[in-house]
Amino acid sequence: MPTLSWTTVSTPAPDAQAFVMASRLEVRSLKDVPRFFLKSLAAWRQVSNAPGAYGASLIAEPFKRTFWTLSAWQDKEALYTYAKTEPHRSIMTGLRSTMKDSVFAFWQVKAADLPIDWTDARRRLAEQQPTDA
Repeated sequence: MPTLSWTTVSTPAPDAQAFVMASRLEVRSLKDVPRFFLKSLAAWRQVSNAPGAYGASLIAEPFKRTFWTLSAWQDKEALYTYAKTEPHRSIMTGLRSTMKDSVFAFWQVKAADLPIDWTDARRRLAEQQPTDA
């Protein structure tokens, strides 16, 4: 399972709050995996220069067609600005047709608690996953 471990982009003050986003992204087909992974790397590079980014991690499970992201930001506005900025904006639009399922979780933590543990992030994502009725 290829993993880009937590990379610190900027160090917040220890008494600051961080806005955290985790995602679980599943593509429809194995043939979509290489393209999605390459686009993910472009978005990863963008995070490293994004204003307000504290850090990020990515887990790719290519044979499960699933990608997991985890990032921490100065605030919600910093995350949303990143999402609306190129290349991320075009990546989201361009990959929409290849997506099978997407789940997101958002929460706040003390900056001193960074980096976020993947166990906590996966639990939060599981809580957001719709259940079949």
